[in-house]
Amino acid sequence: MTALPPRTLTIAGSDSGGGAGIQADLKTFAALGCYGMSAITAITAQNTLGVTGVHAIPAQMVAAQIDAVATDIGIDAAKTGMLGTAAIVEAVAAAADRHGLRKLVVDPVMVATSGATLSDDATAQAMVRLLFPRALLVTPNLPEASYLLGRPVTRRADMERAAQQLIELGCQAVLLKGGHLAEAGAQDSLDDLLMSADGSVRVFSHPRIDTRNLHGTGCTLAAAIASQLARGDALEQAVGTALDFVAKAIAAGADLRLGAGNGPLNHGFAPRVLG
Repeated sequence: MTALPPRTLTIAGSDSGGGAGIQADLKTFAALGCYGMSAITAITAQNTLGVTGVHAIPAQMVAAQIDAVATDIGIDAAKTGMLGTAAIVEAVAAAADRHGLRKLVVDPVMVATSGATLSDDATAQAMVRLLFPRALLVTPNLPEASYLLGRPVTRRADMERAAQQLIELGCQAVLLKGGHLAEAGAQDSLDDLLMSADGSVRVFSHPRIDTRNLHGTGCTLAAAIASQLARGDALEQAVGTALDFVAKAIAAGADLRLGAGNGPLNHGFAPRVLG
C-alpha cells in the first residue's frame, strides 16, 4: 500500500498573477512533496505591477472549504495568508479548534509587495487575539511587526526585543523576517530570527540576492515551513529547510522576465522528470 503524502492546507487569497497567495503555496507544497489543498479567503486581481481589485469570500464559505477537506482528506499542517476580514479570522480560528489544527503557521499578511493594503485594523486585531495563540509559528516581516507593536522595527539590534514582544502577544514561536532591514551591511546578508516562548533564539543567515523578483516570498516561506512540519520536522529544522528552499527559489528566479514589475520566485527550480 502506498503511504499517504503529507497533507497541507493553505488558507489564503488567490493571486491571479500566480506569484503569491494560494498559487505560490500550492506550488511550494508540490515542490516539497506534499498534497496541497486550499481554502480561498479572497479573489484578487493582480499582476507583477500591483493589486487592482479584491473580493472577499464570505466567512461561512471559508469555513465550509476547511471543513470539506478536513473531514474527508485530513490535514497534517496548515498555513494562513491573506485573511481579509475579522469575520474570516474568527471562522478560521473556530475551524482550527474544530479540526484540531495544531501545526498552524500564521503569516500575518497586511501589505502586498506592491504596497497595496490587504488588511485593516479590525482584521489585524482579530489575528492577534484569535490566531496567534493557536499558531505553532507566526511569521511577520519587519513592517508587519512594526504595525503589530505600534513602533518601528528597522534594525538588527531591535529584532530580538521585537520578537519577545510578539511572543508576549500569545505566540508559541515567532520567525521575524529581516528582509526589510535597511541599515549598513543589510544589503549583503539577510538575517531571520526564530524565537520560541521558552526564550530560545536562532538566527538564520543567507546572502542577499540582488533581484526585484521577490513577489510571494513570504507566502512561499510560510508554505514551505508548513510542508516540512507536515513531513514531521521539528520547528527549528522546518524553518531552516524552508529558508533554504526559498533562497534557492529566489536565486533560480532572479533573472526571470515575467511581467514588468516585481516578478515571482521560481518554485519549480528542481523539477521531477518522469521516465
